[in-house]
Amino acid sequence: MDEVKKIVNDIKAGAIKPIYFLTGEEAYYIDKLAEYIEKTILSEEERGFNQMVLYGKDVTVDDIISNAKRYPMMAEHQVIIVKEAQHLSRTIENLAAYAENPQLSTVLVICYKYAKLDKRKKIYKAIKKTGVLFESKKLYENQVSDWIRKVLAGSGYTITPKAAILLVEFLGTDLSKINNELEKLKIVIPKTQEITPEAIEINIGISKDYNNFELKKALGERNVLKATRILNYFAQNPKDNPFVLTITLLNSFFTQLLQYHGLSDHSSKSVASALGINPYFVKEFQVAAKNYPMKKVSGIIAHLRDLDVKGKGVGANLSQEDLLKDLLVKII
Repeated sequence: MDEVKKIVNDIKAGAIKPIYFLTGEEAYYIDKLAEYIEKTILSEEERGFNQMVLYGKDVTVDDIISNAKRYPMMAEHQVIIVKEAQHLSRTIENLAAYAENPQLSTVLVICYKYAKLDKRKKIYKAIKKTGVLFESKKLYENQVSDWIRKVLAGSGYTITPKAAILLVEFLGTDLSKINNELEKLKIVIPKTQEITPEAIEINIGISKDYNNFELKKALGERNVLKATRILNYFAQNPKDNPFVLTITLLNSFFTQLLQYHGLSDHSSKSVASALGINPYFVKEFQVAAKNYPMKKVSGIIAHLRDLDVKGKGVGANLSQEDLLKDLLVKII
């Protein structure tokens, strides 16, 4: 986020570069930067003659260069945004010569998603010298809840740690998808009110009681009744609660629990750092560690891997209900 802020602040200050090459696995920041440039560099009157959006599927690198070499009409700059430029990966190196000596009145934005340039190539070195080369890296799952908190704080909103984790569990690490849901929440929840799991359940439809987060907690506490209720709910609603998601999360939880057992320092700060989790959730591991000795945890991880294979139809053809029952028996 710091690099994104720097690019935006430089543009605001008038330090506009002739090339912005936006690359990487995380599409969210690529889209946001391209959108910001599209709406900021030119006035509304100037855009009609001096701004165009091209698509990598429909153009060649030569087409892009030809348009980039044109002069703006009654404006200081022209803006060319090339979306889906990753489709030009085989010929993108042909842009190197232009990148070495770009048209200074042109702002060329290349959206090169889900890929990155070879640092040894001429084009990489040329863009680093004359423009901006931004790599949008995918966040790890344990970083996304903090990202949610920071994004909301930037708009004057707050969210509980549990609510942030609930969003990550349900929506994954796709920042664009998460941001869309946050925008919905901002419409209905005032800034004076903290976003809670209850608010998420009402406005987004994610159950605050029957989800993988609560299942993990129930199993850690060896609360058989609660875990059974959640798994029954999953069995009745398989489309909203895919087995692969449940098994992946539980495998991650018990793997981290195994790591916890191996730590010499079990203080909240040390555990949070070692496991890469929010300090808010350290207590769950402290409770689970008392209920599951290291040897038991190792056995559970082996069972979970076996169930993961069965869930994919290898060596067995079990229904989700049968898989979930087996899961509970193997753990408890």
